[in-house]
Amino acid sequence: MLIASLHLLRSSSLYRIPCAAFAMSASPALLIRLVASAYSAAEKAAIIVRNVMSGGDLGIVEKTGANDLQTKADRLVQQSICASLARKFPKLTIIGEEELPSEEVEEGLLELGQSEEILKYTCPTQYTGIKEEELVVWVDPLDGTKEYTEGLLDHVTVLIGIAYEGKAIAGVINQPYYNYQAGNDAVLGRTIWGVLSIGSFGFELKEVSDGKHIITTTRSHSSKLVNDCIAAINPDKVIRVGGAGNKIIQLIEGQASAYVFASPGCKKWDTCAPEAILHAVGGKLTDIHGNPFEYHKDVKHMNSAGVLAALRNFNYYSSRVPESVKKALVP
Repeated sequence: MLIASLHLLRSSSLYRIPCAAFAMSASPALLIRLVASAYSAAEKAAIIVRNVMSGGDLGIVEKTGANDLQTKADRLVQQSICASLARKFPKLTIIGEEELPSEEVEEGLLELGQSEEILKYTCPTQYTGIKEEELVVWVDPLDGTKEYTEGLLDHVTVLIGIAYEGKAIAGVINQPYYNYQAGNDAVLGRTIWGVLSIGSFGFELKEVSDGKHIITTTRSHSSKLVNDCIAAINPDKVIRVGGAGNKIIQLIEGQASAYVFASPGCKKWDTCAPEAILHAVGGKLTDIHGNPFEYHKDVKHMNSAGVLAALRNFNYYSSRVPESVKKALVP
């Protein structure tokens, strides 16, 4: 885990980059400019992810075990995103998943552009007065790292979540390998983004057919508790895939009706961006008890009480979580 905040030395891992002066303008608002920058940073990240894979040397390191890996792509993407956003918004608090040494970041990793399309949007009134130092950005440079190393490329996402007053209010999810099985002429990769009170974009919103209960859950971090919780819901189908970002995409594209993970393995950088995008289209993501997540800069990183999410009918799934599961997962 890395926290990069150029106004507070909150971590020994600090991106030391000269900060140019950026003029503040009335329009577009700070939040819109930050989302537009995060979008461009995520697009740059996708290029890095694909280049590392095509280069053949993934630079795999085990962090806590065989199911908790770090690759060269994780490291380079985190440097790229955090340094790029810190350069343009020096008072942000940026929290990244990977523990990285303090070092200069190569200019070639920086992305200082902004999505011109996003800049056209009007900032919701409740967010127009936000200051940089009030925002916390949560970065998962490569969600689904294990799947990345195993060639399950459609599971892989890059996540940039933006929180204000402890609440996930905006997010960007990039799928570097979207369409990778569609042939050589297919456009590779896509970026999904969303802001509360504006909506979410970059995909076609779909819902699972009425009456069908399809659960998406972990592929590599299953347990008796996870399986007991899913069994209690009595779903028509269970999909086991990698990546929290990937699972939320399944919800908003009608491939699954609920995301159930009765385990403490998920972290705030896994859920911040997906939560914002899901909430922006009327869905809901909480812990297994139905409690909302907090994304303050000093909050603990582990989502110790699991994850429960649905695009529609959240209460149906929440009501079927066994008390034994709730007792086992302490918030």
